[in-house]
Amino acid sequence: MSIRLIVGLGNPGPQYAQTRHNAGEWFVRDLAAQCGVRLSHDNRYHGEVASAIIAGEKVQLLVPTTYMNRSGQAVAPLAHFYKIAPAEILVAHDELDIAPGTLKLKIGGGHGGHNGLKDITSALGNNPDFYRLRIGIGHPGAKDMVTGWVLGKAPSEEQQKIEAAVREALKHVDELVRMDLVKAQQALHNVKI
Repeated sequence: MSIRLIVGLGNPGPQYAQTRHNAGEWFVRDLAAQCGVRLSHDNRYHGEVASAIIAGEKVQLLVPTTYMNRSGQAVAPLAHFYKIAPAEILVAHDELDIAPGTLKLKIGGGHGGHNGLKDITSALGNNPDFYRLRIGIGHPGAKDMVTGWVLGKAPSEEQQKIEAAVREALKHVDELVRMDLVKAQQALHNVKI
């Protein structure tokens, strides 16, 4: 078994393009460029899609063009069409609970209040057993500040750390696709930028 679908979460539109909540989208856009493929809009999947060969495997890339809290409307139709199980999906997303410049990889678990993960889990028949590439954006310190934080732009020093973490994750995409979980986790969890 290998990863057959990599999803990058974000919100559509230029007003959100550089906000912290779009860190997952940055990863998939950079991955498409690294693979030499072009994401193009496909109405069937409510997103921008491309096919790439990674680690010798055919992998679908997806950036939903729904809003974050409707990400499942993009992921589920594509997964169903290609008969991709939740355990063959990697979702890249912003993560409040880890610092900028930090990466974590896990499979399954809760959504931790992340509306994109919540909607994907629901759309996949309440199955949370997909992989998550968690890209640290840090926490504002108070729960009532979270919305403004994720929908805001990071200061340049933090932004550089987030972008450097994304570049580091791209170096280990072969291990991610092959589901070499131990090797990928060791590499990603040791990233401190």
